[in-house]
Amino acid sequence: MIELHVNGQIQRIDAEDDMPLLWALREQCGLTGTKYGCGIAACGACTVHIDGQPVRACQMPVGQVGKASITTIEGLGKAGLHAVQQAWIAEDVPQCGYCQSGQIMAAVALLASKPAPTDADIDQAMDNICRCGTYERIRRGIHRAAAEIARGTQA
Repeated sequence: MIELHVNGQIQRIDAEDDMPLLWALREQCGLTGTKYGCGIAACGACTVHIDGQPVRACQMPVGQVGKASITTIEGLGKAGLHAVQQAWIAEDVPQCGYCQSGQIMAAVALLASKPAPTDADIDQAMDNICRCGTYERIRRGIHRAAAEIARGTQA
């Protein structure tokens, strides 16, 4: 039995230590917002936060998480949508939408470390793959969310 701290709650799962966190979240915790994309930590569709840092869940063995705090897309925004989620809607960022939970998680981590990122900061931090090519809209969404957070209307 493994105990995970996910989105502010304790989840007890029956899994081997080497099970990828992605499968534990999706199949054992029922949190299907985190997506499987490539399985080799290249695309970023499976990005979650562990103690606030973006991590590719497809390659993180559940046994290595320990007592760290895991946040999934379902855990963002304590009282409604997070500023990044709101900006994604306002900027019409998603096309097919498959990669967007990972994109949003990466963007939230970026804004936590750089509240006013430049385009170069965004390009460097956002290494998730979007097959639809919505990178310009992603950049606009991040700038919009940064402005909202700076105004204090969202965190």
